[in-house]
Amino acid sequence: MVEERAGNNVGPKAGSGHWLEEMGIQELQGMMEAGDLTAGDLVLAYYDRIARYDKGDPGLNTILELNPDALHIAGALDLERRRQGPRGLLHGVPVLVKDNIDTADKMHTSAGSQALANSHAREDSHLAAKLREAGAIILGKANMTEWANFMTHNMPNGYSSRGGQVLNPYGPGVHDVGGSSSGSGAAVAANLVMAAIGTETSGSILSPAGSNSIVGIKPTVGLISRRGVIPISQNQDTAGPMARTVTDAAILLGALTGVDPRDPATFTSRQRHHNDYTGFLDPAGLKGARLGVPRIVVEGAPDGVREVFTRAVEAFETEGATLIHIEGEAPDLKTRSLVYEFKPCINAYLGGLAPEVPVHSLAEVIEFNSRDPKNRLKHGQTILIASENTSGTLTEPEYLEGKIRELRLSQREGIDRWMAQDNLDALVFPHNYGAAIAAKAGYPSITVPGGYTAEGKPVGITFTAGAYTEPALISLAYGLEQATGFRRPPRLG
Repeated sequence: MVEERAGNNVGPKAGSGHWLEEMGIQELQGMMEAGDLTAGDLVLAYYDRIARYDKGDPGLNTILELNPDALHIAGALDLERRRQGPRGLLHGVPVLVKDNIDTADKMHTSAGSQALANSHAREDSHLAAKLREAGAIILGKANMTEWANFMTHNMPNGYSSRGGQVLNPYGPGVHDVGGSSSGSGAAVAANLVMAAIGTETSGSILSPAGSNSIVGIKPTVGLISRRGVIPISQNQDTAGPMARTVTDAAILLGALTGVDPRDPATFTSRQRHHNDYTGFLDPAGLKGARLGVPRIVVEGAPDGVREVFTRAVEAFETEGATLIHIEGEAPDLKTRSLVYEFKPCINAYLGGLAPEVPVHSLAEVIEFNSRDPKNRLKHGQTILIASENTSGTLTEPEYLEGKIRELRLSQREGIDRWMAQDNLDALVFPHNYGAAIAAKAGYPSITVPGGYTAEGKPVGITFTAGAYTEPALISLAYGLEQATGFRRPPRLG
């Protein structure tokens, strides 16, 4: 008979988090099944690492707040495991969620803003509910670029007026941390949590994943429900997993998918989503693959990034992939669609907040910030103002013509054409330099560690393809990861 430990009793590993470095979900599950580790142990071990590296030296500042009930949730899940067995691979696994994702608990959801610093969500976002259903522990909220980097021009990646500046663990204060899911990316890279959820409108998962040498999956818009995520665009927003390995990212992705009757975008995922993506982890995923390389995008990357990409291309060819260079100009996707889409989306979200929250519209956010510019407007709010100056009805000709144009150029005349004309399995880009075209199309991408520049800055390699091609992209990314093992953990002391 298995002896039950009551309450939040934890094992001998709880006092130090050093043993956790670079562990994966499957390894942790094996230890928990063997009785060598509990979810309570994990929570306290992450507390140790957060105290040392996030709030101590070097002060990465990735986490805005921790869940006061995390240890109690861990204890309940440990008891459930002993009595009934685990729910799945996420049972008892601590994860962070970005601070623009609603969680109906004792934590706030603020998008890094002071305007929403005291806002408590009335219900879980769909994805938070899915995480809890899978047995994951929502350990805390990750710091982020304020308003998902849709506040002002030239906002530094990782800065929020509520949380301050997130630092890159590979070069705190030296290397860009990427954004806007900055805290999610840096925390995972520094082993402050097992995995995290980020969100992306245009590059906000791929950029911090590449910049922190981790894996980030930006799914097809509609694969994961957007309900309960502070929005920018009804056409481009999506949440996605961030982890140190393709395996862990695939495990997390499977737990988040499914049709949500309250999010019409998810209706397109019927019979196209999977609850388990680990079956697509093929170590020979690059063998025989045809990968398109848009030359104009590669040439636009900085020298150090191009050098890393060149080494990755050599690995592709060694593993049996064929590289096809795509000539021609990149599509001009410079439209103001997001400026128009933000106002109706954010007003709908803010209008549903509790009465005690001080803002319930974009106009009120702008006015709230203006009352204390020293603390709330360090970098301004030019994008918020530009969006407020639109009608909020999406009826402007500039918006309608721009939306038609960007969808045509990104889909039919962009990714779809490139894929079809050369019978490609995917496009491949250095870092996140192809993020905009996939974002406008609503198509999926996955970034994996690709190496480091001479200065030690991480660089990602990004695969992109058509709608709901996540299985193929996971296979390609896993093949590259297993063939190269480019990722190395940051040196934190």
